[in-house]
Amino acid sequence: MIVHLSAEAEYDLETIGDYIARDNPARALGFLQELRSKCLGLADMPERFPLVPRFEAAGVRRRVHGDYLIFYRVEAEKVVVLHILHGAQDYGAILFPL
Repeated sequence: MIVHLSAEAEYDLETIGDYIARDNPARALGFLQELRSKCLGLADMPERFPLVPRFEAAGVRRRVHGDYLIFYRVEAEKVVVLHILHGAQDYGAILFPL
């Protein structure tokens, strides 16, 4: 199975990297590599991680890495990473705007 990072997820990675780089540029690079690796690792067992509570019907799952949540959906031929957000963010409003 392939993993596709949406434009939103790519933007999230860029934003996360910029934020961390303000204090520690070397750590920012390493952390982004870790996040990408976790995203790509979803190809092996995509249904391993739980559905997001209250949003099960949408089929959105999440994988935790540190303080960040990787939100994704399993489709027929691929895994689509929707967003990568800090756990303190209101992910419901971001993932499912009214």
